[in-house]
Amino acid sequence: MRHQKRGRKLNRTASHRKAMMSNLASALILNKRIQTTDAKSKELRGFVERLVTYAKLGDLCGRRLIQKRIQGKRSKQIANILIHDIAPSYENRNGGYTRIIKLNNRNNDNAPVSLIEFVDISSTVIDIETESEKEKGESKE
Repeated sequence: MRHQKRGRKLNRTASHRKAMMSNLASALILNKRIQTTDAKSKELRGFVERLVTYAKLGDLCGRRLIQKRIQGKRSKQIANILIHDIAPSYENRNGGYTRIIKLNNRNNDNAPVSLIEFVDISSTVIDIETESEKEKGESKE
């Protein structure tokens, strides 16, 4: 019996789970919403909300805690986005930074799919990011 065993194994090894959570969290932070299976989104919710709480600290300790949990080259970029863009919009909110919306089942394997997104992200943050992406695209050409 699995009494008092926290979290889902998701049929993966510990290192694979850690990498998957890091990648899903990075995608959510960069895109503000992602579509994944129900079990993964429910696990991701706690992971990302902890990262936002670290970002709300706004100091070096919070930045290092975020970079410790996010693997790869983008950890500094993710930490900057969390601290400067996302955390200020949740300054007066104590938890509950994400929302899970259940969608239909996936066609090929009939797995339940859901959409996870940040709650109350101001449209200005998303507009600023899309404008900066357009400017980057124009500067490359």
